[in-house]
Amino acid sequence: MRILVTGLIGNYAFGGVTWDYLQYVLGFRDLGHDVWYLEDTATWAYDPVRQEPSADCSYNVNYLERVMHEFDLGDRWIYRNEATDTYHGPAGADSERVIREADVLVNVSGACWLRGATASVPRKLFVDGDPMFTHVGLTEPGKTRDHVLAHDEHLTFGLNVGLPGCKVPAAGIDWRPTVQPIAIEWWRKNLLPPTAEHVARDAWTTVMNWASYKPKRFEGEDYGQKDIEFLRFFDLPRHTGEKFVLAMGQGVGRNRPTEKLEQAGWKIIEPDIYLPDYATYHDFLANSKAEWSIAKNGYVKSRSGWFSCRSACYLALGKPVVVQDTGWSEHLPAGDGVLAFDDLEGAARAIADVAASYERHSAAAAAFAEKYFDAAKVCDDLIA
Repeated sequence: MRILVTGLIGNYAFGGVTWDYLQYVLGFRDLGHDVWYLEDTATWAYDPVRQEPSADCSYNVNYLERVMHEFDLGDRWIYRNEATDTYHGPAGADSERVIREADVLVNVSGACWLRGATASVPRKLFVDGDPMFTHVGLTEPGKTRDHVLAHDEHLTFGLNVGLPGCKVPAAGIDWRPTVQPIAIEWWRKNLLPPTAEHVARDAWTTVMNWASYKPKRFEGEDYGQKDIEFLRFFDLPRHTGEKFVLAMGQGVGRNRPTEKLEQAGWKIIEPDIYLPDYATYHDFLANSKAEWSIAKNGYVKSRSGWFSCRSACYLALGKPVVVQDTGWSEHLPAGDGVLAFDDLEGAARAIADVAASYERHSAAAAAFAEKYFDAAKVCDDLIA
């Protein structure tokens, strides 16, 4: 079966973004399908050096080509440049034929804006990775809702969507829960040579943005970003004897309070400098002791059930995770290797538990990844 996976690997050539989409391709390939990666976003390419949209997609295409070759997908990718309406990649002039002959289109995070060729694929799946924020935008008529409804099936990382106690509006759509597929074998390889010193060594780490975009308002309430939740845990380092290193983007408005964070005991590093691509991102996680992380306020407040794709990558490395509960613990069992918290005291206790029994939690983390996030299993469930 020919499957198209759509994403933003080229347009947003950053480490975590690459893994978010690539692992779907790897999962479907492991199942034996004829899988292609397609990038057709209906937006201009983003130049990460100049930090602005660009009609020139050469940087993006070169990065995508490098990634595809690294993962033995060198002849299985298509990139369409919106600015010039041209296709790039091995298929060349045959790109639209390749697309039209597909059996399934897996539109991850809605990255592909359906056009003639993609709209003609017989089975189209919309995979939402941003519950509450995506869903609020679907409560009103308009192009966004029409676009999402043009898909045949709808899946979400919001494991609680449609269940009692969850404030995420289903918006009249039948949502099926799913999680991020993880290509576990790739997380157990060294993508960069080992180094004697590493900024993440012996540290609790995470990769995050202070605030990715402005809050969304729904039924008289605001649903915000990680900055809101982080304030509740600002003094966490003072409650533990652990080292914390956060690769944290400055976010919309560049309002990250860097000096105050470092005074409170957090070491802050810039993601675009320390982990600008898929290999350095992998290396940062692999050299970490464990992950500690909060979730977006909108995920927590809505009780969405979201579980981080990044946290799943830590687990594949055998790194324990202590992560804020959004309701995910009602579906994925919290315990050894994967610990949930709701408040400062709970976070400190969980960190102390992991530190006291690190080998047990590490082994449990690896087993958890294999059971719940293995790419082939997740992708098979996706198209079942």
